[in-house]
Amino acid sequence: MIKWGIVGAGNIAHSFSKDLALVRGGELVSVASRDLEKAKGFAAIYGAPNAYGSYEELFKSNTVDVVYIATPHTSHAELSIAAMNHGINVLCEKPIGVNKDQVKEMFQVARAQNVFLMEALWSRFNPTIKKVKEMVDDGSIGDIGYLHADFAFYALDRDEKGRLLNTSLAGGSLLDIGIYPIFLSYLLLGMPKDIKASAHFFKTGVEMQVSMIFSYEKAQAMLYSGLNSNSEMKAEIAGSKGSIYIHPRWHETTGYTLEVDGDSTVNEVGKLGKGYTHEIEEVHTCLNSGKKESSLWSHKNSLDLIEIMDTVRSKTGIVFPFE
Repeated sequence: MIKWGIVGAGNIAHSFSKDLALVRGGELVSVASRDLEKAKGFAAIYGAPNAYGSYEELFKSNTVDVVYIATPHTSHAELSIAAMNHGINVLCEKPIGVNKDQVKEMFQVARAQNVFLMEALWSRFNPTIKKVKEMVDDGSIGDIGYLHADFAFYALDRDEKGRLLNTSLAGGSLLDIGIYPIFLSYLLLGMPKDIKASAHFFKTGVEMQVSMIFSYEKAQAMLYSGLNSNSEMKAEIAGSKGSIYIHPRWHETTGYTLEVDGDSTVNEVGKLGKGYTHEIEEVHTCLNSGKKESSLWSHKNSLDLIEIMDTVRSKTGIVFPFE
């Protein structure tokens, strides 16, 4: 039985813990928060025997095999490195780091400590998205010429000191949700040859919407993320023989539509729980086989992804005060 710890007792940690309960071979045993009462309350909900009022206490507790880092972006690197330096395997919420320098350091520590480290890019393990990648790779829709993916929701009415609208917490749409369209383009088409990007900024200084065009040798990807409106969030992959539409919300989808020769087929693939189950299963598979990184979402994949996001940031002037 793989023993899990939760670092950060916020909303996403609740979603993750509900899904962990659906996966065989793992159990939640420890929870850490900067607020001990919050940690105790969280632990009580999910039946975890240990609660800690600091992250360091959990890392020193010798109670867990792996931790899920569920704190804001700005602490991902620091807390992942601290856990790994205590010999603990790490699943770190995306983005794994705020910039490439952070991510490179994290993987260096993982290798030095000989522990498992993976970015929790849960969409990579979504059954529908895995199926879509198989279909693209085997030529089911021919040569890809066009990809569109978006992710947006209205958030400008939220707390300006919260993580989405606060530059000190690496706020804005790009790192939080823009990472998803970028991921899909990278997964299916690889590293772009050229990137064009345009952003608008909120009064707090965070970017509130960004449009991107990724150019490939024979394809273009039109990508968008934003916090100043909603969007459809249906992804389209169009090829020389047909098209695939990933149903909304595509990053956590349960199905897709395939169009070939004028015929349209709706395919319901499904998922277990909210969908964190599938990345948890990948972590279990890796740990049980002694792997230090996933072959489905490798260290190189995370480094490539953050390099693309760094490029988008440099082209649009997205900077954070702590850098």
